[in-house]
Amino acid sequence: MKKFIFTFVLVLATLSASAQYRVDRLVTAGRSALFYEDFVLSIKYFNLAIGAKPYLYEPWYYRSVAKFNLDDYMGAESDASEAINLNPYINDIYDLRAICRIRQQRYDDAIADYNSAIRLEPRNRNYWFNRALCQMEAKNYDKAQLELDTVITKWKDYSNAYSLKAEVYLHQKDTVQAEKWLDQSLKLNPYDGDAWITRAYMALARKEWKVADEALTKSLHFKPNNVNSYINRALARININNLRGAMSDYDAAIDLDPHNFLAHYNRGLMRVQLGDDNRAITDFDFVIKMEPKNFMAIFNRALLHDKTGNLKAAIRDYTTVINQFPNFWTGLSARAHCYRRLGMTAKAELDEFRIFKAQMNKHLGIQPRWSAKTKKEMRKRSEIDPNKFASIVVDDEPKYEHNYKSEYRGRIQNRQIETAYLPMFQLSYFPNTQNVSGVQAFDKDVEALNQKMKDKVYIVCSKEQLDENSSMKIFSLIDKLSAELSVAKDIEQKKAILMRRAIAHSVLRDFEAAISDFTYYLSLDDKNALAYWQRAVCQAEMDEFNKAQGKGVVNIHSAEADFSDAIRMNSSNAYIYYNRGNLHAGRNELSKAIDDYTIALKIDNRLAEAYYNRGIARAKSGNKQAGIQDLSKAGELGLYDAYSVIKRLNKTK
Repeated sequence: MKKFIFTFVLVLATLSASAQYRVDRLVTAGRSALFYEDFVLSIKYFNLAIGAKPYLYEPWYYRSVAKFNLDDYMGAESDASEAINLNPYINDIYDLRAICRIRQQRYDDAIADYNSAIRLEPRNRNYWFNRALCQMEAKNYDKAQLELDTVITKWKDYSNAYSLKAEVYLHQKDTVQAEKWLDQSLKLNPYDGDAWITRAYMALARKEWKVADEALTKSLHFKPNNVNSYINRALARININNLRGAMSDYDAAIDLDPHNFLAHYNRGLMRVQLGDDNRAITDFDFVIKMEPKNFMAIFNRALLHDKTGNLKAAIRDYTTVINQFPNFWTGLSARAHCYRRLGMTAKAELDEFRIFKAQMNKHLGIQPRWSAKTKKEMRKRSEIDPNKFASIVVDDEPKYEHNYKSEYRGRIQNRQIETAYLPMFQLSYFPNTQNVSGVQAFDKDVEALNQKMKDKVYIVCSKEQLDENSSMKIFSLIDKLSAELSVAKDIEQKKAILMRRAIAHSVLRDFEAAISDFTYYLSLDDKNALAYWQRAVCQAEMDEFNKAQGKGVVNIHSAEADFSDAIRMNSSNAYIYYNRGNLHAGRNELSKAIDDYTIALKIDNRLAEAYYNRGIARAKSGNKQAGIQDLSKAGELGLYDAYSVIKRLNKTK
């Protein structure tokens, strides 16, 4: 009996340990998916972990991070709250919940969270700074100033606090104090892009165009992806007659934000000035598509249609504006002129009579009576002046892009991306929707594999996020394959199942499980290039993840050795050389990376991804001109993002 009880207890302990291991694996896989920004998939893993052990705070916390990155701030806040209920002593969770509340503009609640975070970790200056920033956003300017005084007392060299004080003073309309504190901030840190933006806004307000241009140029050197800075610098450059520079800035803004209204509208006006009428029409088309009732854009397009001889289109646009502004004499006169050119004399005379009547009424002091409804509609459009159709549009309020200083994201991801290389080629059950020129990558070994497999696999070069249906499909496939493997006796059958399941695990970013399956496969067949190739990819991804978490690189199977083994078995596979090049590039071994990309291109001279990555590697190694040539070739082959990189390279000294 005692023996039975002991055995029963041992079985329970084993099951418990197994369950714990399973949950740990789920959390690790979820964090890996989170690291690679596959947020939907990471939520799937954390759901499973929460279902198994709902009393653990970590899956709730990490699921909150995933939801935050999907802009589900309410859901993220709810998960963070549950994590806090389970473990109220982790300051990072209060930080995360505070950021969620900030995104919902609930600044008082965010302040309460920072109060808690500061009690747990009073030495974290980010919490103090963010709390002050929340006070400013809540328009508690005096409290914000007091909090910033505390921050400056504690951390005298923290330049961000000085520049934020300057911003608070600007909100309080005290430009003298603002300039004083801003000067101190820039003295401490002349590389602060945000401080230079503040300096630029002050200059723009004073119409000091040259000063604004210089400040924004410095800002863009440190924050090259700030769309508003390009738009504002364009305004400054127009006023100092640097039209070429202004046009370049509008182009850059649209490259970064293709849907930016201001950039399209103002670029359209500039193109009118420069006589580029057809492309100006294209810009106004875009604006009107975004804002169908933007009458100033419609009138500008009408003028352009008129100028280019498309008189019927011009009349349609003039009519749209006139229907909204019946006494708009300029519009009536222009439409009448179009009617006359088309031989529609009667309609032209009607418009001319309307102008004459409106002018006489104005002279006699007679105003048309409007209904209450019309008056209400006109009040809604009171800010619109159709006579200012050729004026550059400026934001009423300056747009500060406040960067709340937070460590939670860094601890989860900790990725520093400058000009990113394209990812490695790997196998997937889903075709690459971002492929070049619509052509799917091909390899004879993969084609041979597909002849034996039920589920077709593709060679992809992307890290696309899985949606709910796709992730469920792969989870189900793994369960099915695991059941088949448990009863398989034939070696060839086992190999086929292991290959399929290993690919499925890698698609789900469960790299540990994928490596385990590939290793098992290679114990049955150590001559398979695909298995070495894909194990190397999984090992490289896992190493990147572990490194970001502050762990050492775990080379149970060296990715470089696996790539080299794969090359020995299939030396005509360009993708493997490309992948090994990526491995070297990630280690900043640029010479080795360039050599591998070059070999890949000798095998396949239309591999756009290899040109792209070699271009970046060459530019980083100091050979900018050769890098631009490679990127140009990548763009020519269909990787149009290469042109944006070229623009950035051309702007750097």
